[in-house]
Amino acid sequence: MPEATPIKAKLASNTIADIQSSPDTRRIDIDKVGIKDIRHPVRVKDRTRGEQHTIANFNMYVELPHNFKGTHMSRFVEILNNHETEISVNSFKDMLSEMADKLEATTGHIEMNFPYFVNKTAPESGVQSLMDYHVNFIGQVKNGKQCMQLKVVVPVTSLCPCSKNISDRGAHNQRSHVTVQVKPNSFIWIEEIIDLVEKEASCELYGLLKRPDEKFVTERAYDNPKFVEDMVRDVAGHLNNDDRIDAYTVESENFESIHNHSAYAMIKKDKLK
Repeated sequence: MPEATPIKAKLASNTIADIQSSPDTRRIDIDKVGIKDIRHPVRVKDRTRGEQHTIANFNMYVELPHNFKGTHMSRFVEILNNHETEISVNSFKDMLSEMADKLEATTGHIEMNFPYFVNKTAPESGVQSLMDYHVNFIGQVKNGKQCMQLKVVVPVTSLCPCSKNISDRGAHNQRSHVTVQVKPNSFIWIEEIIDLVEKEASCELYGLLKRPDEKFVTERAYDNPKFVEDMVRDVAGHLNNDDRIDAYTVESENFESIHNHSAYAMIKKDKLK
């Protein structure tokens, strides 16, 4: 049997029923419908090297009005692939509008999660190693208006002030995750968020340390004890004074070394209200 010509194939595809666009009678809007956890190459601005190539996981959603049965899932993937092999921050913004247009939605969301690497130098030996940080770009478009947010998870060391005060020898310390999510009105380097958190921690972390470095970071943490409450307040103080940030959330979770639970604190603020 002869193969169908491109024209005949196109005509044949046009006769296939579009079930997603058929009406729905339940009259219930869906807030988010789309795809989750699809990986794609991205490039992001790097303060030291200009740009950095990494792999991101994407979540892409639109709002679905009550009168439509479903959305066209394949169009989300098409939007990613239309941006060639890599996606920049600028094209991330373009994708938001493109997604809303193609799916005929008034509201759309894109979340881009990726590991970001910083080359760090040990404090005493000078050896260099990479540290990875978890970064999210979160975008929303609603009625043509975009809102972008940056979220960074920074692992640090925290040492308990109470433990230091009541103990004759030593103090308990642990690794902590400080999460900062900001709504900026102008460009902010990822490294600026990382630097801010690490400076306010008992001590920052490194991928590689020699013995002199271990001595330094142990003593640095001991000389700079921080409660989980101290961490969020100190970071929030800097965010309050940064005019490039309209709103923020700062969280700290200490994975306690002497308890089978975490200590947690959070501050959330919209500076425009």
